[in-house]
Amino acid sequence: MTTRKTYWACQVLGWGCYSAAGLAGASRQIGWRPTVAVGYLLFGLYSIALTELFRREILRRGWLNADAGRMFRALAPGVVTVGSIQSFLVIAINQALEPSSNTFVREPGAALWLWVSVIGATSIWTILYVALTAQRRSREKEVHLQLAISEAELRALEAQINPHFLFNCLNSIRGLVVENPALAQDMITRFANILRYNLHRDPNHTVPLASEVEVVSDYLVLESVRLEERLQVRMAIEPGAAEVPIPPMLLQSLVENAVKHGIAPLPAGGELVVSARLDGDALVVEVDSPGHVADANPDASGLGLANTRERLRILYGSRASLRLENRDGRVAATVRVPRTA
Repeated sequence: MTTRKTYWACQVLGWGCYSAAGLAGASRQIGWRPTVAVGYLLFGLYSIALTELFRREILRRGWLNADAGRMFRALAPGVVTVGSIQSFLVIAINQALEPSSNTFVREPGAALWLWVSVIGATSIWTILYVALTAQRRSREKEVHLQLAISEAELRALEAQINPHFLFNCLNSIRGLVVENPALAQDMITRFANILRYNLHRDPNHTVPLASEVEVVSDYLVLESVRLEERLQVRMAIEPGAAEVPIPPMLLQSLVENAVKHGIAPLPAGGELVVSARLDGDALVVEVDSPGHVADANPDASGLGLANTRERLRILYGSRASLRLENRDGRVAATVRVPRTA
């Protein structure tokens, strides 16, 4: 909004000053007349309108994105066209206001000088517009480049997570095919649900927490076949937290990490606690399991946690975090994300 106001202020000031200077010069040469003042007032108004139309055409055709040579070849005919229309309107309006004393009709040299001077003014307008908007265009290109890079990074990180996840699920099912075909059939159905979810791609790279909880529940059923009674699960999801969007596979990564490093190595297994709550304008998701983090390093990272932390950084910047901490023989992985992107 500020940029637009500045643009229109420059339009009015620039063409207003040009018209005022022309009126002052004409008044010294031929004396002050109301018709001369009206002519220069109209010149200022239609010059603003014509250059605004020219600007829109420049943006529509993308001429400013071309290299210098192509930009010049595209803009030059436009400058001549706009300047010619301005000159024609000056002569036509002057003829309409003062048909008996139209200098441009009696003296072709005056008309030529008018055409050259107006094209010069329009050329200056074009040069100033290109120069003053160059920095903004550069910033926009940089932002678009960063967005493209972030999108590519997210795709790469998601691709790294998926094979690891699928491999673990297939391992859980493999032993059931001969031992318990009926259960294996049920597990394959759950696995298909996970695959369908895992292959889904949201353009915003987020899904409701409730969707994550569903796929994690299927994953934990698969793991319970392998770990049996060694895996105990307790979930505490606040109703208001269920619809908050989070990155897909984020909760799954935390749960998988807790099962793999916290519960599976223990002969007696243990309890996995998954909780989610709202804290002001943030969603706090926590996965608590048996174990111990060396030195209680909050930034400890394996591949899964490193990817999770990087995805949070790309999507939310400094507004999101992932921390690990020891709690009396247990490890809590806590993710904090804003409720709105």
